[in-house]
Amino acid sequence: MSESGVEAARHLPIAGEMPRIDPDLGVARRVIRAEIDGLLSLASTLDGAFAEAVDLCAAASGHIIVTGIGKSGHVARKIAATLASTGTPAQFVHPAEASHGDLGMIGCEDAILALSNSGETVEFADILAYSRRFKIPLLAITAGRNSALAQAADVLLLLPSVPEACPMGLAPTTSTTMMMALGDALAIALLERKGFTPSDFHVLHPGGRLGKKLLRVGDIMHGPAEIPLVAPSSPMSDAILVMTAKSFGCVGVIDGEKRLIGIITDGDLRRHMGDSLLGRKAEEIMHRRPITTPPAALAAEALGLMNRSAITALFVIDAERRPIGFLHLHDCLRAGVA
Repeated sequence: MSESGVEAARHLPIAGEMPRIDPDLGVARRVIRAEIDGLLSLASTLDGAFAEAVDLCAAASGHIIVTGIGKSGHVARKIAATLASTGTPAQFVHPAEASHGDLGMIGCEDAILALSNSGETVEFADILAYSRRFKIPLLAITAGRNSALAQAADVLLLLPSVPEACPMGLAPTTSTTMMMALGDALAIALLERKGFTPSDFHVLHPGGRLGKKLLRVGDIMHGPAEIPLVAPSSPMSDAILVMTAKSFGCVGVIDGEKRLIGIITDGDLRRHMGDSLLGRKAEEIMHRRPITTPPAALAAEALGLMNRSAITALFVIDAERRPIGFLHLHDCLRAGVA
């Protein structure tokens, strides 16, 4: 046996021997299961206080001020970002910085969402006193049922008593996962209550892949001046000139009411090529019932329609089938829609 063969044989399992389990993989699974158990316990213990929390946040005409320190502070920043991106104005205020002037960021029209596992975070003292002094609604997420935070809160979302995934029970793990999930639940409940739509979402997410997925046909289509159009009675010589001038490889045919009734493509020209083509009328050559799209359709949907229909362009029409724009495959690609 070669040297490489001997080395490979050393790693072959012996008959009857149990396969070696990576200890790190075992730790990862234990942690994830512990956090899943925490989330299941949280879901089962949610009660009417959650609806009160949604009411409190929905009633705020200003911002939801999310606050926390340490690991809870990191979660608070994420919750504030999620709320803001789903239609509920929110911002993070650090409780220590609040004691040094940032209390001025909190107005009477706001509501405060405070996160602390113990509920006894000393840095909360000033922000809690401020909320009580000016009657600013206070929502607390904590595991400390009898803590100072819980006692001060108008609405309490109590975290269930479950062990942290950390074997020493010290590092915030399961507790912060439950806080994160509660924040997501609040954000989505508020989103659904407000009737937040994909169009609203796009206003707040114009960049990145998410923004591209939410682009509408009307956002990227060519305007009315660029639409290639001819009348049914137009000779094909004129239709070809329009096709050439607009450079889209096709021309639409509209009736006397400006409604789209047909389309002529480069393929149609090849199929009808002959000495008589230039003298024929557009209505003789056109393909009736062209595939179209409304301007409110998602650009991604329009791209899918082009792919399924094996075409490269769509006329954009209004409710009366009048062309108001033109969308080419290349427009979708340039906009990053895929």
